[in-house]
Amino acid sequence: MSDPITILLVDDHSVVRLGLKAYFATLSDLHVIGEVGSGQEAVKLVEQHAPDVVLMDLIMPGMDGVETTRQVKRVSPRTQVIVLTSYHDDEHIFPAIRAGALSYLLKDMDPDDLADAVRRAHAGEAVIHPRVAARLVKEISGIRHEAVNPFNELTDRELEVLRHIAGGKNNQEIAEALVISEKTVKSHITNILSKLHLADRTQAAVYAWREGIVRK
Repeated sequence: MSDPITILLVDDHSVVRLGLKAYFATLSDLHVIGEVGSGQEAVKLVEQHAPDVVLMDLIMPGMDGVETTRQVKRVSPRTQVIVLTSYHDDEHIFPAIRAGALSYLLKDMDPDDLADAVRRAHAGEAVIHPRVAARLVKEISGIRHEAVNPFNELTDRELEVLRHIAGGKNNQEIAEALVISEKTVKSHITNILSKLHLADRTQAAVYAWREGIVRK
């Protein structure tokens, strides 16, 4: 018999964590190795135990689920993250997927379906709630209410940062050029990637050149 799939529960509501833990305790192939109420605690436990799957709430005080997902994948790339939330709007879906979440599920789902999603995540298979899947398909197909206009989406300072990224400057060089801290530069870059639905600064640089934000 193979070892059970290990799970970490991350939710700031203890009643949710305890309910999930009690349910998974009835299944021999799934084992909860811990349950925490904050992103900081989650990252610490993932570093220690590298669970197979993390069930991640998105809205938590302090470090939210998106940033926690990003850090979980950094410290344990093999750990699969399943978002389990009540929110299914673009503002939450796309940042979570970009941060590294494999699956995106809503809390109104059937427990047995959730258990199946955990098993599938362990096998590297994504499970997306139908309402979320529809939004993802719409985004991938490029069908949006209006095209992203970087000059409307980004602040003047974010445009400046984007131009410097496209120019090949690192965070320290950008900070010196704009007379701001590196931490502020990182915050601007995070906002730029989020607003433009980009994964990293390389994509940001390509986007800037393509859209004519910088020119030779």
